[in-house]
Amino acid sequence: MGKSKELKQAAVVFGALAFGWLAIEMAFRPLLNRARAAMDRSDPERDPDVEVSPSERAAPIEENSSASLEQ
Repeated sequence: MGKSKELKQAAVVFGALAFGWLAIEMAFRPLLNRARAAMDRSDPERDPDVEVSPSERAAPIEENSSASLEQ
C-alpha cells in the first residue's frame, strides 16, 4: 500500500513541474523567442559583414552590378 501512495505523490509532483514549466513558457514567450533568436544569430563561424540581404539573394550579382553602373 505504501508504493501506491508514493506513486501518486510522484505523479502529482511531475504534473506540478510540467504545469509550472508550461506556465513559464507561455508567460515569457516573447522574451524567450528573442533570446533564442539572439542565440541563433550568435554563430561564431558566421561573419555578419558577409550577410546577403534577401533582395540580393533573389537577383543575380551581374544584374545588380550593371544596374548600379547605369544609374
